[in-house]
Amino acid sequence: MDLEQAKKRAEELKPLLRYYTQKYFDDEQVVSDYEYDMLMKELKQIEKEYPELITPDSPTQKVGASIKKGFEEVTHEVPLQSLQDVFSFEEVEEFEEKMEKIAEENGRTIEYVVETKIDGLSSSIEYRNGKLYRGATRGDGQVGEDVTHNIETIKNVPKELKEPISITVRGEVFIGKKDFDKMNEERLMEEQAQFANARNAAAGSLRQLDSKVTASRPLDIYIFNVQKSDDIDFITHQESLLYLEKLGFHVNPVKTLCKTRQEVRKAIEEIGQMRDELDFGIDGAVVKVNDLELREKIGSTYKTPKWAVAYKYPPEKKETLLKDIVCQVGRTGAITPMAILEPVYVAGSKISKTTLHNEDYIKENDIRIGDRVIIQKAGDVIPEVVGVNLEKRDGTEMIFEMPKVCPVCGAEAVREEGEAVVRCIGIECPAKLYRSIIHFASKDAMDIDGLGESIIAELIERNLIHNIADIYKLTFEDIASLKKNGKKFAQNLMDAIEESKHRELYRLINSLGIRHVGVKLAKSLTKYYRTMEQLMNSSYEELRLIEDVGEITAQTIYEFFRQEQTKDLIDKLKNAGVNMEVWEETVKDNRFAGKTFVLTGSLEHYSREQASEIIEKLGGKTSSSVSKKTDYVLAGEEAGSKLKKAQELGITVISEEEFDVMIK
Repeated sequence: MDLEQAKKRAEELKPLLRYYTQKYFDDEQVVSDYEYDMLMKELKQIEKEYPELITPDSPTQKVGASIKKGFEEVTHEVPLQSLQDVFSFEEVEEFEEKMEKIAEENGRTIEYVVETKIDGLSSSIEYRNGKLYRGATRGDGQVGEDVTHNIETIKNVPKELKEPISITVRGEVFIGKKDFDKMNEERLMEEQAQFANARNAAAGSLRQLDSKVTASRPLDIYIFNVQKSDDIDFITHQESLLYLEKLGFHVNPVKTLCKTRQEVRKAIEEIGQMRDELDFGIDGAVVKVNDLELREKIGSTYKTPKWAVAYKYPPEKKETLLKDIVCQVGRTGAITPMAILEPVYVAGSKISKTTLHNEDYIKENDIRIGDRVIIQKAGDVIPEVVGVNLEKRDGTEMIFEMPKVCPVCGAEAVREEGEAVVRCIGIECPAKLYRSIIHFASKDAMDIDGLGESIIAELIERNLIHNIADIYKLTFEDIASLKKNGKKFAQNLMDAIEESKHRELYRLINSLGIRHVGVKLAKSLTKYYRTMEQLMNSSYEELRLIEDVGEITAQTIYEFFRQEQTKDLIDKLKNAGVNMEVWEETVKDNRFAGKTFVLTGSLEHYSREQASEIIEKLGGKTSSSVSKKTDYVLAGEEAGSKLKKAQELGITVISEEEFDVMIK
């Protein structure tokens, strides 16, 4: 990779990693730990090869994330640094070689302490004269959030130490596996949303503005470091941990003193083997130099100590029974097979079901009901079935077949050529209702101003609408009840709904959400079919004769209008007074007949849609690309490559002012 390629890749990685980091510290993980680690490793390698690409805002130079609004800031007297990650024993040995060399230069014997890297939220707790003074989150490592009142609610945090000393300690706040399961079961019974994983639940609980909420959550903490002590000096890290236990702290329970590389490797392997038995989630093993004075000589970077590394285990895999495969219908109509599993813990979460993606994935991996399957969960994101233990097959396993009809509404389930997804094509399918109504009311469809996503969601939740046509049954009282003092809103929305009944036929066709049919094709259809009835009765062969209608699109339209649900909905809309015909113009103006326009750049007085509609009403058509068949290129401000190509081909380029003259 040369400098230019490295620069381009670094510019791609930095904002992506910043986004993932912020989401993680906002307790919303959107990518697996493993994937994040690999991206970070790639950026570090680029910056190692090309140091000139290191910038102050690079994720490699920062720790943590921003302070949550509502908390007081706490500046850490001793920074809460992160750790350098390693992913192989070769990298661990490289670290050991460096440490041993420094130890030898200083006439010291090297020792290490290997500990579990607990997967929670890192925090510091300060004591003055033996009494708890302040608790804070790590934040960006330099400045954290004051969460003293929340820290005080954790049962294993001593309010007063057994000796009256002043000390600042660092620990990991977490929720144990059993407590996490119990908490989620209780939330399920109370019809509350369940937490995705224990780490996010712990972080979100500690960072609550209301400490009563924190107190209601089963938070725990293990202390793993002395940050600062005014009253006592320690010689080794191991000694400091023993003293912390004496003071009354719950200290990281898995910690092994190692004097050789072999012992370090064995300790790391043992932690990996005991992951299932631990009552808390871990995301690695930490190898630390034991000698505290030697640590001072080894030093730190701005972000990480040089005297420690975090060994990250490969994505964890577990075997379990695939009890059944059921299908779920998404809001777009996509039918997704789901694996129902014998519950198993993977990377700190209990997994009882997961997606099998699509029909092809099941066939390619030869996954059958009754199989012993391998589950992988890289980090705390969605797990997946990555293999089958064929040796444990006994012949009772069943081959799965995708349903031919929607499991929710019974409409036909169709898989189009070239696609992996099977879809329900029923327009009244309850699973698709929310998305269907959003599209129906959108600007390019029936343009019902005020019928936004939140209003639609509430109408469905209150059982006020069960299909698209129910929009036209809504009463003033129904809508007014959605908002406090909602009379004005209700009247405006009622007016918008009434107005939508008189939209052009192409808008109604587009609003139905037929696969492959957008605004442009809907307009083309109305040139051939002047009423909705004519379109509904069209044959596949007739549809194929229409320009821009290919085989797949023709089949999709034909099958859509054969569905009983479609016929039922059209009847309901017709009875509600929705326009079903093309508006006939008294004088037809075809001044642009046979002419093709391409629009580029931004126009001052028209949107692209408005300009296109004017061109089409005057008999012309628009295209997205410039070719020899293009007659005019309408160029606005900041016109790009299309303008350049038009000039190269000698095609007439017109300004917005010239366009105004042409349409008057």
